[in-house]
Amino acid sequence: MMRIQFNEELGRLHHDILAMGSRVEEDLQKALLAFKTGDVALANEVKAGDELVNAMQMKIEDQAAMLIATQQPVAKDLRELVTIFKITDNLERIGDHAVHLAKAAKRLSNDPYPRPLDRLERMAAIDVSMVHDAVAAYLEQNEAMARDAAARDDQVDAEHKAFVQEVLAYLTEHPDKAQQATRLIATSSFLERLGDHVTNLCEAVVFMLTGAHTELNE
Repeated sequence: MMRIQFNEELGRLHHDILAMGSRVEEDLQKALLAFKTGDVALANEVKAGDELVNAMQMKIEDQAAMLIATQQPVAKDLRELVTIFKITDNLERIGDHAVHLAKAAKRLSNDPYPRPLDRLERMAAIDVSMVHDAVAAYLEQNEAMARDAAARDDQVDAEHKAFVQEVLAYLTEHPDKAQQATRLIATSSFLERLGDHVTNLCEAVVFMLTGAHTELNE
């Protein structure tokens, strides 16, 4: 009977984590669209969505803590419940970076960068795909999927380095644009760190499935 109850509670946690991951992914997509189009209203929606993500995190972690306290899980069950805390923490931080991207969209709408922002858009699109697949890897208990999602962080890092060099070259030509250049580099840094948080999430999934602490993308 206790095992049945445990599985039912764990199933509810899976449902809630899927909802949290979907919300974070949706906010990232909105922030990316706002960044592409300069849609300030859409950027404001991302901030409102972040408050819901924070509430989801607290609810899931409370449920997981209750399961640990009342069911006394061992081995893989305990690893999964510990992993849930890592997943929600990283999803919450990813949501924060979506807000940063939305804020950048608002600032750039007032001071447009005269060059294409293709690299930032590619970084954000890769980040969105990584989030989607990392959550799916947890729910499907798929180690290969987790490793594949984390591997894409190398693409994000490469785009970040190239974009920073582009902006620094632009700043050399336009020294009066120091504030704009700083904001652009900060935005790229947010997207780069977002990829790091997805990698952390993927490492947590690998730990849950194998019991081994593995650093992905060293």
